[in-house]
Formats: sequence, C-alpha cells, structure tokens
Amino acid sequence: MPRYTLHAGLALTLLLAGCGGSPARSSSAEPGPQRLPADSIARLEASYRARTDSALRNYTIADVDFMSGMIHHHAQALVMAALIPERTATPAMRTLGGRIINAQRDEIALMQQWLRERGLPVPQPDSSGGMAMMPGMSHDSHHAMMPGMLTPDQLEQLRRARGTEFDRLFLLFMIQHHHGAVTMVDALFNTDGAALDETVFKLASGVRVDQVTEVDRMQLMLQALR
Repeated sequence: MPRYTLHAGLALTLLLAGCGGSPARSSSAEPGPQRLPADSIARLEASYRARTDSALRNYTIADVDFMSGMIHHHAQALVMAALIPERTATPAMRTLGGRIINAQRDEIALMQQWLRERGLPVPQPDSSGGMAMMPGMSHDSHHAMMPGMLTPDQLEQLRRARGTEFDRLFLLFMIQHHHGAVTMVDALFNTDGAALDETVFKLASGVRVDQVTEVDRMQLMLQALR
C-alpha cells in the first residue's frame, strides 16, 4: 500500500481512537482529548476512503500488462523447476529449483492479488509451461512471444534430458528465461508514467535484482559442468 495511504489510515485511526470515549480521569490539570463532531469524523472517513480509492487507480496499461505477463512468465519457470527432482541428483540444482519455486510462486500470488484488488482479469498460470504471448498480441505472431520464454521444442528437450545433460540444459534455458524477465522489467521502467504504483515498482525492482543475481550464480554453475 502506498505510504500516503498508510499514513492517512494511521492518522484516521489515531483521531478516532482519541474521540472514542470519555477521557481518562487525571490528577493533572491538563485537559483530556477533545471529542470531534460527528460530521468531522464522517469527513475524515470519506477522505481516507478517497485516498484509498485513488491509490488503487494509480496504475497504467503498461503496469497491468507487466503484472499479467509476468504471471505467465513465472509460471513457465515453475514448470521448469518442477522437473529437477526426477532428473538430477545434484544438490546445487535442487537448491536452485527450490529457490525459484518459492520466490516465483509468491510473486505470482502477489501479482494476482494486485490485479484482483483493481477488478482486473486475473490470469491463471499455465501448468503446461506453454509459450506466453505479449498482452494484446496475436497468437499467430512469432514476435509476440514474451522475452526469454522457452519454445515447445526447448521444453521437450529439457524433459527428455537426465543427469549432467539436464543440468546443463536447465541452466542454459533458465539463464535465457531470466534474461527475458529482466528485459520485461526494463521495458516497464522505460515506459512513460509506468511503475508509479508502489507495489508494481517494488515487485519489478525485486524481480530485476533477484534474477540478475541468479543469472550470475547459474553461470558459475554452468562453468563448473564444463
């Protein structure tokens, strides 16, 4: 929730709390809190609701497209990571897969909540790992595929691999996938007026930092296989 909304809510809570009952008796000469008139309390409540509604409307089409698209993008990463336990016994790979699943599953839930709170369509992740298309694009357009998404052939290649070959392909493909997510974040930040919503900004910034860091880690893992 944006800071100004939180502050407005806190201020309203404190004011109403101070108006709620008879002031406590005190031996000091200082007067107790003054009761606000009912119409003043109503105005404060209306102001708080208006600020909350304004915060929920403070988004752009680019924000919506990013949140919706990243749900599908993350969903494919979950499908890829779920292949790890049955295809490799490498501890570092299992740790990597668990980290990807935990982080991206939580981010999907956050993005769905953000869309739901604004009365917008909430995409459901594709459990097949299929190619996600850029919002508003035709499924007939090859260029509409989101950056970094694996093709069906690449996914099938990964599903067939085992052992060291699986490790190598997974790292190569997930590096590709992460680079695509970073490209999506950069496109969002380069769009005028986008990412002013606090949740969108924080989530996109976190995705960028986490995935750049993870790419560096996977490149080291890949070098160790060669």
